[in-house]
Amino acid sequence: MGVLFGYYAARDDDDAGRAVRRDDGGPAGTGYDQFVVKGVDPVVQLLPAEVLLTGRSAEAVEADPRHGGLIATVRDGEVVSVSLTEALRDSLADCGPRQLGSVARAWSGSDVFAVSPSAEGLAEFLESLAALARRAVAHDRRLYCWICP
Repeated sequence: MGVLFGYYAARDDDDAGRAVRRDDGGPAGTGYDQFVVKGVDPVVQLLPAEVLLTGRSAEAVEADPRHGGLIATVRDGEVVSVSLTEALRDSLADCGPRQLGSVARAWSGSDVFAVSPSAEGLAEFLESLAALARRAVAHDRRLYCWICP
């Protein structure tokens, strides 16, 4: 089936942890503003896009404690949740379709994917993530990603 990545918005790290450690037994992210994809890991594969979007170096992004910061795990890693940086959220929230398309074209040429994805597919992903970021900014939320291998 492949690894699923659920990009979502939550108030804070405690709230984000509740998205995956569910009392009701529901799927990760239920009730949260989210979208689910395959094949775009938030730590490794999203890094080049974050560099392009924020203008920060890869080293600066990786040094940011919010970049892939572990928020929660469920049953020996059945589901893991990590944080995304505020710089990425804010940059995405400010981007329009033209800039996202440009970032997607450059990102598709990076070496972080086993198989080179289409720029169009990456642009669609970025547009979904940017829409989530805009809603997160409007509602004072942070961005996270749950990962289900």
